[in-house]
Amino acid sequence: MTRSGDDAGADERAREVESQMTDDERFSLLIGVMGAGDAWPLRDDRIPPGVPMSAGYVPGIPRLGVPALLMSDAGLGVTNPGYRPGDTATALPAGLALAASFNPALARSAGEVIGREARSRGFNVQLAGAMNLVRDPRNGRNFEYLSEDPLLTATIAAESIVGIQEQGVISTTKHFSLNCNETNRHWLDAVIDPSAHRESDLLAFEIVIERAQPGAVMTAYNKINGEYAAANGALLNDVLKGAWGYRGWVMSDWGGTPGWECALNGLDQECGAQIDAILWQSEAFGERLRTAHTEGALPRDRLSDMVRRILRSMFAVGVDRWDPARAPDLDAHNKIALEIARQGIVLLQNRGLLPLTVEPGSGLRIAVIGGYAQLGVPAGFGSSTVVPPGGYASVIPIGGTGLEAGLRNLYLLPSRPLDELGRQFPGAQIEFDPGLNPAEAMLVAERADVVVMFAIRAEGEGFDSADLSLPWGQDAVISAVAAVNPNTVVVLETGNPVAMPWQDSVNAILQAWYPGQAGAQAIAEIIAGRVNPSARLPMTFPIDLSQTPRPMLPGPAAPAGAPTTIHYLEGADVGYRWFAKMDQPPLFAFGHGLSYTSFEYRELVVTGGDTVNARFTVINTGGRRGTDIPQLYIRSGSGGRWVRLLGFQRVDLEPGSSTRVSIEADPRLLASYDTDARCWRITAGVYTVAVGASAASLPLVAQAELAGRAFGR
Repeated sequence: MTRSGDDAGADERAREVESQMTDDERFSLLIGVMGAGDAWPLRDDRIPPGVPMSAGYVPGIPRLGVPALLMSDAGLGVTNPGYRPGDTATALPAGLALAASFNPALARSAGEVIGREARSRGFNVQLAGAMNLVRDPRNGRNFEYLSEDPLLTATIAAESIVGIQEQGVISTTKHFSLNCNETNRHWLDAVIDPSAHRESDLLAFEIVIERAQPGAVMTAYNKINGEYAAANGALLNDVLKGAWGYRGWVMSDWGGTPGWECALNGLDQECGAQIDAILWQSEAFGERLRTAHTEGALPRDRLSDMVRRILRSMFAVGVDRWDPARAPDLDAHNKIALEIARQGIVLLQNRGLLPLTVEPGSGLRIAVIGGYAQLGVPAGFGSSTVVPPGGYASVIPIGGTGLEAGLRNLYLLPSRPLDELGRQFPGAQIEFDPGLNPAEAMLVAERADVVVMFAIRAEGEGFDSADLSLPWGQDAVISAVAAVNPNTVVVLETGNPVAMPWQDSVNAILQAWYPGQAGAQAIAEIIAGRVNPSARLPMTFPIDLSQTPRPMLPGPAAPAGAPTTIHYLEGADVGYRWFAKMDQPPLFAFGHGLSYTSFEYRELVVTGGDTVNARFTVINTGGRRGTDIPQLYIRSGSGGRWVRLLGFQRVDLEPGSSTRVSIEADPRLLASYDTDARCWRITAGVYTVAVGASAASLPLVAQAELAGRAFGR
């Protein structure tokens, strides 16, 4: 079976196998050690010769048919930070790009790519499923995640996990919970109201566990309300395993196990044990856990439960029943990477320049400026960075301090925008400038009819950005270029929103994120109009940091190891909900994205009762085929004005055609969580429901009356 909840016999088999184990065998399943690589050059003698190096290894028990666990990062492809010389894999676009597609089927395909390529290398656990809500636009790891909304995040993450596990590879979901900033993440305390936590980040995890049943849940590095995630009994025992009935296992993040007592609070497996030995002075689940068991501090039933959970996921997903793996079809996988980029690039602004058409013999002059466009496209750095076929086009060291400093590089994938624009516009005269100096870039821009300006930022694990500006003087270059050539298209290849002091001076803006190994082709196709853009923003773009709940991060200059506290005072009002609550217009709203055609929404019919059911018509009123993503929101209800996404659907329409869309809301999106009673509550009353193209553009409005009720746990 492909999911950890699908095999009814997995529980029984796990009990049977565990009962035959020795204690040495039981404890051997509870520690995962890192393989030797560039970031960790020392080989651990617990990894047998011939085992491929990767992020984690747990020995098997051959006499009982239990295979070893071989774990690899991550959710953008099978990574290889120096573990296996010459091994490459399909480098998918950023998670934000995947979520910007609002396309669950595409997320399933992305997971299938990862699962097939992991299995072909012998890896049976993929450390994927990264889905922390985007609470801060400076978070260096946002590009790995999906969105600021629990429903969109859960929908995309669940399908990706299912795609991986359908290949017989266990997928994690991570990081449980509130790993929403990278600064001092090992010593950060995320403080949040428990009810608001259930209505936001935890709701996303709850839906994913229901829909995808991932084999493992990985805890976060940080504390939540004063307790480390790996030692947080309220989250792991009470919520995850108790209220939600999760039957898989809980693993730590690498170096995220502060002590053996984590086992009492719900952690089942310590991973990256060598890093724990550095940070916490010893491996938590080694001799310390054995001693606790011998002395009776770790009950026998708990030890058995830890082991059975690991075995259960192994048997349910089928990692013990592998047939010989077929070599993956890398050409087909490249097409999926290309399609994610096509559907994930957001057209933020267009004042008529795009799509750019070139008449034969016109001699159109195009200036391509900046962003290393002559070499490739950037990728985020950290544990999710994938070595693409043929290797990187370039790796430019940046450095810094901390455990992740060695991974802080600008990685360029060999997908060259300069070459791809040349293919799309074979009759044009194209001139390139690196964008290092505003004066030099202006000279090139003045000679051109059109400028395509690429702007980049290196973002990734272990580091938050200090602000929203573009580094390396790129804002000044864009402003200078636009001053002499208003026909400027800015292509943003970043892992987060950026400030846009030059917005009013440029004609068009594309948010390309980190677009993956085929990203340059997708960018060029959209500029040329061969692909009609359809993506929508999965996160709100603020005008500046003053619009965010925390304009200044706490302790930005604090040294590594200094305790830091972040108060999530916004609670469940994350992203667009915060902007609605504060009545602030963003730079670009959640759900925003332009097309080369136009759409209208009509005939909204809403019914209430236990939940909201909505039906409405979408019409393509433009002149070309296109894809729209209508969104259904609750806009107000009992207790005042509030906004929540209730549902969405991708629709592909020919000019003049229409379709009827039906959406039924998950009742939890209409409810508040009662921590004392441990249930969800919908307050009876009349609610306003709206349909539109973004959280800030909702032209169709109707009302529904909901019955008050309590439900769930």
